[in-house]
Amino acid sequence: MILNALKEPMHSNPLALAMKEGRPMKDLELRLISELMKNSRRSDRELAKVLGVSQPTISRTMKKLDEEGYIREYTVIPDFSKLGFQLAAFNLVKVKQGFSEAELEKAQRDRLKNMVSEGAPNEIVLFNRGIGGGYSAVLVSFHKTYSDYTQLLRKIRDSPFVGNSDILSFIVDLTDKNQYRNLSFSSIAKLLLTMQKQNKE
Repeated sequence: MILNALKEPMHSNPLALAMKEGRPMKDLELRLISELMKNSRRSDRELAKVLGVSQPTISRTMKKLDEEGYIREYTVIPDFSKLGFQLAAFNLVKVKQGFSEAELEKAQRDRLKNMVSEGAPNEIVLFNRGIGGGYSAVLVSFHKTYSDYTQLLRKIRDSPFVGNSDILSFIVDLTDKNQYRNLSFSSIAKLLLTMQKQNKE
């Protein structure tokens, strides 16, 4: 449920989470996902060479990871500013008090769910529940203009469950050349391998 407080603890260890949700990941599976996170353009042959296994082994493993939902999609991380996006917005959303669980469930099914429905083109790249500072969801979006961003805020505020003062936004200027670190998953890939090594010791 997007707009409800978390009922289960968050897992900082993806290996522990994998075990909870079904099975521990095999060494090759984790290394393969790490390599794909660093560069998903490589062929099965190239990945096999890097990981020291056969190409059919890589193909079978990738198919299995796809089917089991470990890999959600294969994509690229572009330079968003070169594509015309000027802003990235990180929005914390707070739900008004006094609504029942059933009413919040209906909000997810209706208006709020429609904002991020699959197949509908929109600027939202992440919309998840969470906790912190009294807020219950985070929404990340990319915008070509500030006007586009304010239109999204109006959509959120149109919900009867969110008040005008219940959104906290942090806006990043994507055209600013002095960024601390651009979006990348390479560091997460290295972290996974480090954690795997620690679990073996």
